[in-house]
Amino acid sequence: MTEEKKTLSLGGTRKASKVNTTTTSGKVKAVEVKEKKPKIDAKALQEKAAAAKAKQEKESAEKLAREKAAKEEAAKKSAELTASKAPSVPVMPNSKAKEDKPKVQQPKQEKAVDPEKEAKRKEEAELRRKQEELAQQKAEMEAKRAAENARRLAEIELEDAGDNSNEDFDDDRFTSSYAREADRDNDHRSEHSRGRNNKAAVAKAKKGGREDDKNERSADRRNQKEVKGKGKQGKKGGSLQQAFTKPAQVVKADVVIGETITVAELANKMAVKATEIIKMMMKMGEMVTINQVIDQETAQLVAEELGHKVILRKENELEEAILEDRDTNAEKVTRAPVVTIMGHVDHGKTSLLDYIRKAKVAAGEAGGITQHIGAYHVETDEGKMITFLDTPGHAAFTSMRARGAKATDIVVLVVAADDGVMPQTIEAIQHAKAAGAPLVVAVNKIDKPEANPDRVEQELLQHEVISEKFGGDVQFVPVSAKQGMGIDALLEAIVLQSEVLELTAVKDGMASGVVIESYLDKGRGPVATILVQSGTLNKGDIVLCGFEYGRVRAMRDENGKDIDSAGPSIPVEVLGLSGVPAAGDEATVVRDEKKAREVALYRQGKFREVKLARQQKAKLENMFSNMAAGDVAELNIIVKADVQGSVEAISQSLTELSTDEVKVKIIGSGVGGITETDATLAAASNAIMVGFNVRADASARRVIEAESIDLRYYSIIYELLNDVKAAMTGMLQPEFKQEIIGLAEVRDVFRHPKFGAIAGCMVTEGIVKRNNPIRVLRDNVVIFEGELESLRRFKDDVGEVRNGMECGIGVKNYNDVKVGDQIEVFEIVEIKRSI
Repeated sequence: MTEEKKTLSLGGTRKASKVNTTTTSGKVKAVEVKEKKPKIDAKALQEKAAAAKAKQEKESAEKLAREKAAKEEAAKKSAELTASKAPSVPVMPNSKAKEDKPKVQQPKQEKAVDPEKEAKRKEEAELRRKQEELAQQKAEMEAKRAAENARRLAEIELEDAGDNSNEDFDDDRFTSSYAREADRDNDHRSEHSRGRNNKAAVAKAKKGGREDDKNERSADRRNQKEVKGKGKQGKKGGSLQQAFTKPAQVVKADVVIGETITVAELANKMAVKATEIIKMMMKMGEMVTINQVIDQETAQLVAEELGHKVILRKENELEEAILEDRDTNAEKVTRAPVVTIMGHVDHGKTSLLDYIRKAKVAAGEAGGITQHIGAYHVETDEGKMITFLDTPGHAAFTSMRARGAKATDIVVLVVAADDGVMPQTIEAIQHAKAAGAPLVVAVNKIDKPEANPDRVEQELLQHEVISEKFGGDVQFVPVSAKQGMGIDALLEAIVLQSEVLELTAVKDGMASGVVIESYLDKGRGPVATILVQSGTLNKGDIVLCGFEYGRVRAMRDENGKDIDSAGPSIPVEVLGLSGVPAAGDEATVVRDEKKAREVALYRQGKFREVKLARQQKAKLENMFSNMAAGDVAELNIIVKADVQGSVEAISQSLTELSTDEVKVKIIGSGVGGITETDATLAAASNAIMVGFNVRADASARRVIEAESIDLRYYSIIYELLNDVKAAMTGMLQPEFKQEIIGLAEVRDVFRHPKFGAIAGCMVTEGIVKRNNPIRVLRDNVVIFEGELESLRRFKDDVGEVRNGMECGIGVKNYNDVKVGDQIEVFEIVEIKRSI
């Protein structure tokens, strides 16, 4: 039989070994074979490693014990040898007993040493036992660790087998019979025929071989994973190779901030964490959350504080696109002037307008005050058309009058010739100047005997309203609304002024205008009075008014007649809007209803966000002001009125009544009748309900009766304000005043064992009462403030002593009264306050 060498490369290298085999001729022949890498059995590896380690530890412990015992034995022998060489004690020649004494004591010394040796042996045995236990524990730990390593190795091997299943096949089929026989012989020898030292060495060698194989396999797997990761772009292997490098410094970018923005959006735009912004705003004294809406001003402060450049912008691109989508180059024509009549209360504004319209409306209105804005257009004798707006004269309707002035071309200032210039007259002049509208002064009530038109001119001169008589450009027209005197002259003056202004507007095309008034009609729904300023408003047009939109379903003029279209400077009532717009909102006709709805919803959302941000800011400011000022009483009020202008005016007037101690809080307001929802809100917030020209429905009345809510109806604004003032007066904290009721002069001082110093006094002013507080004055300086302990006249205790009488006064907790001091008696009086 010849020597065979076979090597198969199946995923690993083989170790070469020489094996003695017997040929057919009986000769022993060395055959070199490649040892096949045995398949790894986790359990077998664990057992072998544990046994080998235990044996090795036991051998080392026994060897250590033997070495220690040998050292101790050598030390003992050395000690005995030293003792034997020590000099013996000299003995006298004639003393035989003494000579024999050491020989007798020697066995006794040996007997005394035996327990000591026994103790040493026990100690050594105990030490060996402890060492064996320690070695056993170490062996167990090593066995556990080896078992864990073997388990992990088996798991890795299984993974490799899964990855390379197509390459896995039986090794034995491709191995020679000599190699298989050599493997078996090798295993048999390694298990049975080797000694302990050889077994330990083999175990160590096998462990080293396993570690080498494990390292090789780990390296192969890493290489394979790297190759796979490179091949699969975008997968997990590729993503793990990416790295993030922290920027050296914070990038300062331009931050675009709209009208409102949330904390999270602002943090995203500045590329910082939201917590940084929250910390910054806490330093600024404001508590916010990550999703809270903050206003533009606050966001700008935060961004600039963090070093960013801020760009402010309004987010109304869609709105601007819709409003710009109209024909602005169309031909313009002359339009009628829009005239606003202003003046003080009861100076005759409505009477003047009604005489012009040939209708007597003023006498039927509550208190003779115009509550709503009215709009009318009339024609003069020459065929010229003029549109009149009548604003209420009361100071509460300042905001309504300001809107009227913005929508107007000419202001007719009505001044009574008998009253002259009044506060609302001055206010009307200021509004007209702010709006840039020219003035025409109508001096009314010239038919009265006490009328003095010259005085009116002189008084208006102080407010820079200079008549043509004094070289100015303001026309003064004396009129009498009651008699109809001077009305034609007034209309001529208005037409003349409008010709000077050269008023023009686009007649054809999409209309635009302003909402003069709006209210909720129970049968018709939202109704808006719109003054068309340019273009033509037709029935069926899509109108965008502030937060509301809708298609015009019906149009009526000031007389209640249905019309199909309205040109510039014509006021009309419009039906069909989605809600009640605010007075003063711009009304614009748009082409697309869907876009109109988008703009309206966008405006509502923005208004809500801005309002919320302002409320949040106000809450914080209120919190700090309340902390500084203490508790403030609040009067909650719900306002319901028939028109939007009245709601705004009443709310503003009531809010202005607030003081430092009593705040008027409008918790609800609206147009229309009082509903059950309003009553429920009033009950929950303990509020007063105010109805201005409106009434409560049946369901609301039931809630009001059940909850005992304070509901009040008004048609005159003066009565409303006076009642609210009275309610606020009741909520004021009363004032306390000290009033001096008596004065006594100390003439002598007596010492009493029970009461201490008793002052003998003469009452010089008023009455001295025993139960009232007192002050002790010395040289008109207060040195003590307290109360009386006793008040006597002669030997009797009395309640009071009047002027000119003597008495004895004992001051509680004060004994330093001297002759010449004054005792002042006072009482605290409560004074009711008023606003």
